[in-house]
Amino acid sequence: MTDQKTRAATFAALHVKGNPVVLFNIWDAGSARTVEKAGAKALATGSWPVAAAFGYGDGERIPLDLALDNIRRIVAGTDLPVTMDLEGGYGVSPREVEATVARAVEAGAVGINFEDQVVGGEGLHPAPVQAERIAAARKAFDDAGVPGFVNARTDIFLKNAPDTHDAAMLEDAVARARAYAGAGANGFFAPGLADAAMIGTLCADCPLPVNVIALPGVPDKATLASRGVARISYGPVPYRQMMASLDAAAKAAFG
Repeated sequence: MTDQKTRAATFAALHVKGNPVVLFNIWDAGSARTVEKAGAKALATGSWPVAAAFGYGDGERIPLDLALDNIRRIVAGTDLPVTMDLEGGYGVSPREVEATVARAVEAGAVGINFEDQVVGGEGLHPAPVQAERIAAARKAFDDAGVPGFVNARTDIFLKNAPDTHDAAMLEDAVARARAYAGAGANGFFAPGLADAAMIGTLCADCPLPVNVIALPGVPDKATLASRGVARISYGPVPYRQMMASLDAAAKAAFG
């Protein structure tokens, strides 16, 4: 099996502006196997589907030990790079974040999603505070000797309806992206952003590869590529599709 450092380097190289890597989010070793066979170049968990698959709500409600054991099982069954959605790092302080990311690296993850919303609270962490937290995540990878991919997520757009997205929010997002890049982030994730023109502006002004989530209403892959997106993920969409199919089949069986 390819070593973790090599997989981390491979994963980082997949992020190409205008030729986005597609991450069809998984939740366990079984879904990972299916997505890999379908042609995935890398695997990514989503916090929502992982929590749901184990009977928990999103928002760091699934115990960290269980989430990490899940990652170990996924990594053990594939030679593809695996990145983990770590939400807010299961802690507020940089020291807590560093400890959490160190455990994710030990479990085999070559990257993380790391969000700036206050998990269990209101609003977003101020950009300077989040930058310190990102620097702590970066340190955990560096101390392990793994060139891990820190995908810095902002919830500016996700927390606001699409018809309210405006130039001020975009300016805030770009400012955060620059601060996060300076702290050691490798990518910038803007879930909820759906307007093609705004996505193009973000990709043009952002110093990091941009990740967009393919929620309903988001432009197709070709359009996102033309706007400069480097990563397309699917979040809870695959799990919800699978559960809708299961629900329909179960109702047919019991009907």
